[in-house]
Amino acid sequence: MIIKGFITVRTSSSRLPNKCLLKLGESNIITSVILRCIKYNIEPIVCTSIDPSDDIIEKITNNLKVKCFRGSLANKLKRWSDCAEFYGIKEFHTIDADDPFFDGDEMIFSMKKLIDEDLDIILPTISSSNGGATVGYSLKSKILLQAIKKTNDFTDTEMIWGYIKKIKNLKFATLEETKIRPDKLRLTLDFEEDYLLLKAVKNILGDNPSRENIDMLFLKNPDLHKINWFRNKEWKKNQKSKSL
Repeated sequence: MIIKGFITVRTSSSRLPNKCLLKLGESNIITSVILRCIKYNIEPIVCTSIDPSDDIIEKITNNLKVKCFRGSLANKLKRWSDCAEFYGIKEFHTIDADDPFFDGDEMIFSMKKLIDEDLDIILPTISSSNGGATVGYSLKSKILLQAIKKTNDFTDTEMIWGYIKKIKNLKFATLEETKIRPDKLRLTLDFEEDYLLLKAVKNILGDNPSRENIDMLFLKNPDLHKINWFRNKEWKKNQKSKSL
């Protein structure tokens, strides 16, 4: 099964400007995410905006010879929908450029579940949604047209579940936990402290470490998560304020 991974990325972040371009090891965040997709045999399709500020993203994708789609700046759901239509894609997995240490095996498992059980969408595991950043959404492209019916290019659909859950007769499930994960772990990128922790992991484990080795690092060093865990409360508050 060839999995399509829609990497969602923009440079117009407010809390941590140009965070996708921050250096991580020998490359930067967005390049690391693209290369991690390739490592797991997930075809990366970078979904960015038509805003000139994201020209640099397209340049990076061209240099790496991977697909890039440019669409709505604010309406992430419409950007995905337009991308899926452009490339003729029926189902895909979402990958946030904020999550450079995602678990590709877990994403493949999620996509297999989506297809085998004929569902419309698979939500991330609870631990991933709480900051662990292991897996995104697996979804059928056809449901996006229903989700964006009452939106336009200027609608902020960052909190996608608020729009998708309103679809009638939606077939969905939350991905079950299949691996032992640290109870407290924040590996997404929103704050300066997040960046410090991501760099620490990279320095300790090297390029493109497996998620199993990452989890083991934190299980063996239970205080390591404290570098940025205190930011999780603020992050969740911001997420909640954006929800419908």
